[in-house]
Amino acid sequence: MSPPSAVVLAAGEGTRLRPLTTHRPKPMLPGAMKPILEHVLDALVDAGLTDITLVVGYGRNRVQTHFGPRYRDVPLRYVTQETQLGTGHALLQVQSAVDGPCLVVYGDQLVDAESIDAVVTAHGESAEPATLAALDRENVAEYGGLIVEDGRVREIVERPRDDRHYLLNAGIYVLEPRVFDAVRVVDSGHGEQSLVDAIDRLIDEGAVRAVRTDGLWADATYPWDLLAITTALLNDGRVADGVAPSETGGIDSSDGPGSPTIHETAVLRQPVAVDPDCEIGPGAVVGPFVALGENVTVGANAVVERSVLDRDTRVGANTVVRDTVTGVGVEIGSGSTIPGGPGDVRVGEQVHVDAPLGALLADRVTDGGGVTYAPGTVVGAGAHLATGTTVDGTIEAATEVRS
Repeated sequence: MSPPSAVVLAAGEGTRLRPLTTHRPKPMLPGAMKPILEHVLDALVDAGLTDITLVVGYGRNRVQTHFGPRYRDVPLRYVTQETQLGTGHALLQVQSAVDGPCLVVYGDQLVDAESIDAVVTAHGESAEPATLAALDRENVAEYGGLIVEDGRVREIVERPRDDRHYLLNAGIYVLEPRVFDAVRVVDSGHGEQSLVDAIDRLIDEGAVRAVRTDGLWADATYPWDLLAITTALLNDGRVADGVAPSETGGIDSSDGPGSPTIHETAVLRQPVAVDPDCEIGPGAVVGPFVALGENVTVGANAVVERSVLDRDTRVGANTVVRDTVTGVGVEIGSGSTIPGGPGDVRVGEQVHVDAPLGALLADRVTDGGGVTYAPGTVVGAGAHLATGTTVDGTIEAATEVRS
């Protein structure tokens, strides 16, 4: 089987990741030091796929501006889903752009080239209309579960709650053109068409094969998932950019031009990823499981652990930052404390108890220093927290909080 066309579904907003998605779509949120979608494209290219179509919608200009017409010398085709009416509806938008079987992945889920290759190879050896990847995971309750018997998918269940043994639906599908007909006849409610529901229809016909893999997988559904994605990338050694610390934690001068500015008394605890434009001050301790994006500054004697700090974030001197995700242009003042999770986090109408999140600070949040953040605090874009305040819960965008 020749390499199929690849389709990346990257049109969604990611409402459960608000307020980070206020100004950009979910696939453009950071996985370590670059967008999750960039990791997805790396996996496709590494697997030898050279015909790639991205379905874009919400925030599509952010995607197209970042990637342009080519990525790693592979041309990219963009198709717009004008109204987000489900993943199946998104797939329908590419029907005229693909010829024959297509490999479908999501733009907000980390996958690896090995898993993609396994599904493509297995599909080429069968005559089934659909082949998908299945992973062994301890807990699939928040994701898609598969009941697999003799290599065939017998059931696909979203967020399963019973005690049967489920494999995880990894969201890697090779689909024959008949899937488009299946999408058209499903009604997932609220006028939406779900790709999973279409595949479920094919399962009823006994036409879906599963391939078990043990590859990299992580999903961005909730804010704390960005911490898990970065941890997965660092543990897997797949962060190719930035600077890796030596065993003693320092960066020696042989790293030369293009290296971050790291004071000789600063300590980097592995694993970490640091963009070359970063600056880390004297006595600062960064890591483990930290990703510092472009132009991040960590002040003297600050401590940053298990966090993803997006570009242009400033961490003041003597500050403690744990289990934290920041947007762009965030300023955490000197002496502020984010002690880390777990905490109770409201996402929409649901409160997640003991979520592994210290704080989420959306784009351009500033604090005046000496601020204390209760575990699970979520601060909306452009909010300002005055010096010495204590904050918790959800703070709306552009709010000024005074002590």
